[in-house]
Formats: sequence, structure tokens, C-alpha cells
Amino acid sequence: MTGSDPRGAAAVAELVELDRSECLRLLAQVDVGRIVFTEAAMPAALPVHYLLEGEEVLFRTGGGRYFTAARPAVVGFQVDNLDPATRTGWSVLGVGQAYEVVDSARLAVITGGVPEGWASGPAAHVVAVPLQRLTGHRLCPRRAAAG
Repeated sequence: MTGSDPRGAAAVAELVELDRSECLRLLAQVDVGRIVFTEAAMPAALPVHYLLEGEEVLFRTGGGRYFTAARPAVVGFQVDNLDPATRTGWSVLGVGQAYEVVDSARLAVITGGVPEGWASGPAAHVVAVPLQRLTGHRLCPRRAAAG
């Protein structure tokens, strides 16, 4: 089978695995990602406005689904940047045990840096997801074969 898509266009990209440091660098460039969790035994993903602090993702929430789903539970955190026109981009997925940040000294330091959510209402809680597992892939233009 050749590398083509259903429209007959030749495949022009290859998937390259990213190392941990590159995944962290990409996470630091974006401020909206998706928290991935299980809700009523079904997979769910919700967007969050976040901050990367070291190797932890931090986001604010007022409660409800985001707060209940994210603590204490193993969750995924996914961010991507794709360009359909060039068929290039990247995707990063982190997994970790989420918890609520309750230490007042730490909250005093980080609260100003953790972005407010875009939805109205108070965002009284800060949830952290330590990125215990971190994987990523970049979709790059395929390199020409050496002749």
C-alpha cells in the first residue's frame, strides 16, 4: 500500500516521537489544553486555560465537573497544534494524579500566574496535574529519500 490519503494525495508527512524536554517546551508555549478524565464510566475531555509550572499543569476551577473529575484521580492532559493545510503539527499527552493545591504559601506564589478560566463565575480552586508520564509526537514533512 502506498502512502496516500482517500483523495489520492501522496502522504507528505511522517510522525516523529518527541522527548520529554521537547514536550515540556511545547506545553509551555500554549495556554489552553484539555483535561481528560472518566465521568460516569465514560471518557470525557474539557478545555482548560492552564499554566505549566516545572512539570505540573495548573488550572483554576470553580467546582462542578472540572473539579470533581480532576481530584483525586488519574487524568490525562492533552495539547496540540495542527495545521491541516500543511499536514504538520504536534500533540503532547501527559498523565498524572491530579490534586487540589491547598498549601497557602504555594497558592500565594502561583495564584497570580494561573490564568482565570474563560467562563464566568468564581474559580476558587487550583488543580495541579504532575506530568508523571509525558509523550508527544510531531507530524513533520517527510524527508526525501537518500539516493
